[in-house]
Amino acid sequence: QARRMFLGEMASLEAILKTQTVRVPKPIKIVELPGDNTVLVMEHLEMKSLNRHSALLGTQLADLHLHNQQLRGKMKKEGSTVGKGQGQMEIQFVDQFGFHTVTCCGYLPQVNNWLSDWVSFFARQRIQPQMDLIERSSGDREARELWAQLQLKIPSFFCGVEIVPSLLHGDLWGGNVAEDDSGPVIFDPASFYGHSEYDLAIAGMFGGFGSSFYSAYHSKIPRAAGFEKRLKLYQLFHYMNHWNHFGSGYRGSSINIMRNLVK
Repeated sequence: QARRMFLGEMASLEAILKTQTVRVPKPIKIVELPGDNTVLVMEHLEMKSLNRHSALLGTQLADLHLHNQQLRGKMKKEGSTVGKGQGQMEIQFVDQFGFHTVTCCGYLPQVNNWLSDWVSFFARQRIQPQMDLIERSSGDREARELWAQLQLKIPSFFCGVEIVPSLLHGDLWGGNVAEDDSGPVIFDPASFYGHSEYDLAIAGMFGGFGSSFYSAYHSKIPRAAGFEKRLKLYQLFHYMNHWNHFGSGYRGSSINIMRNLVK
């Protein structure tokens, strides 16, 4: 289990590193230790709590989210230039949602099978697996019935919104961001290609991000119509994930979000 988790984390760190947008610790090696233990060795950074580089993190996170979209622009441009083709670009444009390997949010593995439709990806590969775990552990009837209603409404939250796959951190809460003297650092990712707004969901749940972070981010990626409703939808995943990790203390938040979204 630990090895699978670290393989996903290593792949996530490597993917973010390649974009050269926001700093992450360089992963070095996964090491098997006696007693069926596994560790991920990575670059040592002298980090402290995010403070003066909050706005810069907002800018750099937006750059990360825009990176794949910019690759699409380059691909179109280079595709129409004689002698330059897609093969010459180091990182390829990704036109689907998912990731090339399993990643873990907490210790639970995430299904990252590639899909061309974001709404289907999110419903089937993010919320449904969480719902299945809740069903198995508690058989929560209200949660099941609310999810059945919510599934039908989800497409309406995305009317008129074009979603180009963005490389995401995937678990961007305050405990997974820091800074050193040179700027912000993010770590412990659970990456995949998804909707850029997804990364802002858990960021808003537990604090740690100042207004300068959001201002800088939204100056590059403005809020699209329906942003607040979708943010709640994405927070639902994290509340359900916490419910499955830590127990029914997170049931109330999960149920309330679903009740509000199906109104």
